[in-house]
Amino acid sequence: MTKYRPAIDVDSIVALDMHVHIEKDGHGHLSLDGELMDASAAYFKATDNRTPTVADIAERYRNANMAAVVFTVDARSATGHAALSSEDIATEAADHADVLIPFGSVDPRRGEAAVEQAQCLVHEYGVQGFKFHPSLQGFAPNDEQFNPLWETIEQLGVPALFHTGQNGIGAGLPGGRGIKLRYSNPLLLDDIGADFPNLTLILAHPSVPWQAEAISMAVHMSNIFIDLSGWSPKYFPSELVAAAGRTLKRKVLFGSDYPLISPERWISDFESLDINPEVRPGILKGNAIQLLRLQG
Repeated sequence: MTKYRPAIDVDSIVALDMHVHIEKDGHGHLSLDGELMDASAAYFKATDNRTPTVADIAERYRNANMAAVVFTVDARSATGHAALSSEDIATEAADHADVLIPFGSVDPRRGEAAVEQAQCLVHEYGVQGFKFHPSLQGFAPNDEQFNPLWETIEQLGVPALFHTGQNGIGAGLPGGRGIKLRYSNPLLLDDIGADFPNLTLILAHPSVPWQAEAISMAVHMSNIFIDLSGWSPKYFPSELVAAAGRTLKRKVLFGSDYPLISPERWISDFESLDINPEVRPGILKGNAIQLLRLQG
């Protein structure tokens, strides 16, 4: 095992994508079952390779002169589907440390085991943050039983990125396959942001239908950021575009949601937004570089 250490030349990249999924490991195992994979692909009208490996993603982003945060989602308790290994993802990312930044994922419903795994992922494998998907993982983030996990991540000094808003996984299926959208209301993270002020929280995606709540939280708390993944920028709510260009210009982060949306398509559509050219470099990479402490 080689512990991951960042080796990104931040001056040479044009963008840092904060939101890239690993959905297949080197053994061919998938992060979700076939029905959920197909439903999300149909929802996003995905046309690229749906299941690129860590090495595939590294090659793509290296060729595009970009860097990317990569992760899986451990939802074994809620779905009964075996999770991809965050340990393996971090180890593979170490071979591509010039372009990849691994985040870990733990299943909050595993209690103390999740806390211990989070500690190991940072100390032994070098992960630089954690990804959570409350709807897919089937938990309310503000339930006090999960506070030991948030306290641990706060102490580890790395950010936690949470899916917020509507959900492509399970979309169009009967009952949405039991995946409950209410767990992804960003207001459920308000308690965490307030109670753990040294824990950096990233609200992933336009948080429709709760966009105003997400913006209010990011304005109110210095430790809350928003990533702009999961939507083509041309479909962003107008209030999000206005906030990204002014009030939150140092707190919004480029993210694509690749392989569901390509980074090239996202950036091309981003160019059409009414945002001051001087603000754009911060959104594309500068804000993320500061958040992840990559400079120097």
